[in-house]
Amino acid sequence: MSGSNLLVVLTGSIAAAKACDVISRLVQRGHRVRCVATEAALRFVGPATLEGLTGAVPMAEMFAAGAALEHIELTRWADAVLVCPATANTINHLAAGLADDLPGALFLAHDRAKPWLIAPAMNPAMWAHPATRTAVERLRSWGVRFLPVAEGRTACGEVGEGRLAEPPVIVAAVEAAVARPARRLRVLITSGGTAEPIDGVRVLTNTSTGATGALLAEHFVRCGHDVTLLRARSAERPDVACREETFFTFADLDAALARRLAAEPFDAVIHAAAVSDYGVELVDAAGRVQPAGAGKLDTDAPPLLRLRSHPKLLDTLRARAIAPLRVVAFKLTCGAPGTEASAAVRAIFARSHADAVVHNDLTARGPAEGDFPASLHLPGGVVRACATRGELAIALEAWLVAEPPLAPEPIENRESKIENPHASLS
Repeated sequence: MSGSNLLVVLTGSIAAAKACDVISRLVQRGHRVRCVATEAALRFVGPATLEGLTGAVPMAEMFAAGAALEHIELTRWADAVLVCPATANTINHLAAGLADDLPGALFLAHDRAKPWLIAPAMNPAMWAHPATRTAVERLRSWGVRFLPVAEGRTACGEVGEGRLAEPPVIVAAVEAAVARPARRLRVLITSGGTAEPIDGVRVLTNTSTGATGALLAEHFVRCGHDVTLLRARSAERPDVACREETFFTFADLDAALARRLAAEPFDAVIHAAAVSDYGVELVDAAGRVQPAGAGKLDTDAPPLLRLRSHPKLLDTLRARAIAPLRVVAFKLTCGAPGTEASAAVRAIFARSHADAVVHNDLTARGPAEGDFPASLHLPGGVVRACATRGELAIALEAWLVAEPPLAPEPIENRESKIENPHASLS
């Protein structure tokens, strides 16, 4: 991404120290950053710090000598404006449309075709106050983008929602706001493994970490796409802000997919979740039969489990969607020879009408983060080798941007084009 012109507005919160980390990261990533700081913000962070980070003297006074028109010129210069940290006072001030200070004047003079982002930081009670909530909704209705607040212990010692989002999340949100992909995609990603209850405390599950889904979500958000992530409770979280919903069981994921696909059009579904093939129907503990998920087994005898088969969610995605979309399937094998892996990929194309299949083998996963080779099988018999999760994300995004949703290719044509996934990779 080529650098953008970014204006960062700091207001009076102890979280201004974290905002300096955000500014530093943006500069390191090649963006040109200028700062506006309120009088209260400068009680937490000195102007020398901001000048040292950006190479430019921060603006603080609307009527400083030679700067009478800065509230106009800065908004024309900036590709995006980030208010970080944004106090309750600032949020209410902007929502009232007051221009008696530099941030307020900037907001009213701002080109509303450009992104204006707000990263709130305040006491949990202030964040939950009706005045703040009303101001947030009003600003959202004007096109202002709010980053989600973090939950945890705040500087005042209270615990709850109100903490400033972490710097990587803020940087990703800013870069997503200024990104200009050739075609902005609406992408639904599933990630992590389902769990099937045995009793009230035990489950059948798998070893999926959700690392691939998290990285895919991060990449698509950073590239400027609209991402919805359906993530298992235990799965890794992406370091970006996106629409997110968690699931636990197969039934949870099934319901979430049905609801999301029926409610809005997506350009693509990237189905990276590791979905359980079986659920527990009944549990027989020493002759005592009980339904799955009930109570807690307390017997020395090994219980007998009666399993039921789950339908393949992948096969239902296109039928549930309210608009044409691309479906990307995933197939994991474990030590499978090339012929077996090739047959597995062919079976997915034939059964699910997927547009692309990502195949990887568990035994090929390396020790380094992201080191999980995959082969991306695309229409026309094209197979692309991806050495890491990062390469896979780049390849998938490039293909989806270039290829709008179409009717699926006839199954017989696809089957004749699929080659050994371990050979002839290009």
